[in-house]
Amino acid sequence: MIDLHLHTTASDGRSTPRELVERVAAAGITVMAVTDHDTMTALPDVQACASEYGIEAIPGIEITAVDDGRDVHMLGYFLDPTEPALNQFLAAQRATRVARVHTIAARLAELGAPIDLQALLDEAARNPGRSIGRPQVARALLQAGHVTHMQEAFDRFLASGAPAFVTRPGSPPEVVAGIIHRAGGLASLAHPGRTRIDARIPDLAAAGLDALEVYHSDHYASVIERYRQLASDLGLLMTGGSDFHGDPARGVEPGASTVPMPEWQRFSDARRRHAR
Repeated sequence: MIDLHLHTTASDGRSTPRELVERVAAAGITVMAVTDHDTMTALPDVQACASEYGIEAIPGIEITAVDDGRDVHMLGYFLDPTEPALNQFLAAQRATRVARVHTIAARLAELGAPIDLQALLDEAARNPGRSIGRPQVARALLQAGHVTHMQEAFDRFLASGAPAFVTRPGSPPEVVAGIIHRAGGLASLAHPGRTRIDARIPDLAAAGLDALEVYHSDHYASVIERYRQLASDLGLLMTGGSDFHGDPARGVEPGASTVPMPEWQRFSDARRRHAR
């Protein structure tokens, strides 16, 4: 099985690199990619642990782009984590995340739902390269007793249109795809069924988007078929994965959604052609 969308504690996942690899191995996954948000800090530990289990761990990331004021997540695969322009871009992304969390925390305090912001900032400072964002704020709201579960935190405070939501500045998806390509990677639009920017996908394909994340734990069979057909029509490759974060309330485990072997072979072959 191939799962190309997994998260660790380097961003908003709850599993350390070793814990994640152990769960991946138990699920019978043979190829994995950790796609933490705006950071590749976990990659060395993940690859070292994965080698102990005979699992191929390819370099991956999930970068937040912004399109018409909306977050659009772009997955990158096979990137060189040492590429200077990539690292400069990611450092700026993480700084933007911290500034956004500051603003969100101020709004929450005004709404009568203060959180321990300093604890979040201290944790990020102790772990250079770690990114923070709304999921960590949601957990802080839960710990402070303002909500009873993570989804309530988003519904009441953090989702787009909610009173503590803060629009983030950022680069458009085309620019993020270019950053991924410059680092030697392939770019895939994450969970298009959730992102819902179908009208933009042909333009993104023309601008160099390599793939769509057709297979995702939030995609029903009809959604998978719609994006499978769209990818085929536009000549795009297909990726997929569970989007595992370790949140027990969500109930998604590694391997909940996987890439069919023929699509993985096409994607892997494209990496080799791209690298030439």
